Amino acid sequence: MFASPAYAATGGAASGGAASFFVQIFPLVLIFIIFYFLLIRPQQRRIKDHQRMVADVKMRDTAITSGGLIGKVTRVDEHEIELEVAQGVKVRVVKSMLSDVRPHGAKAANDQA
Repeated sequence: MFASPAYAATGGAASGGAASFFVQIFPLVLIFIIFYFLLIRPQQRRIKDHQRMVADVKMRDTAITSGGLIGKVTRVDEHEIELEVAQGVKVRVVKSMLSDVRPHGAKAANDQA
């Protein structure tokens, strides 16, 4: 009445040693590959694009900071830029805090051609 047929399950585990290991590890490898292509690779691309944008900022570009300030670049140093946010009002900003840079002479999306 309390006898269990569990002893029959141990016979198959010993015969599949290496094959069962690869069957168990395959889903983990597959998950890592999916994470790489969906999360890691796009994030690396975004970081490269941001570094390129920060390196290419020049005077008279319109810059937007991560805090929401929009202004014209009046001076560029190695690690900082100076933004003119209003006439006569200049703010120093660390270059890495830029979220977008619009080149000088770029038209707004709603401008007529």
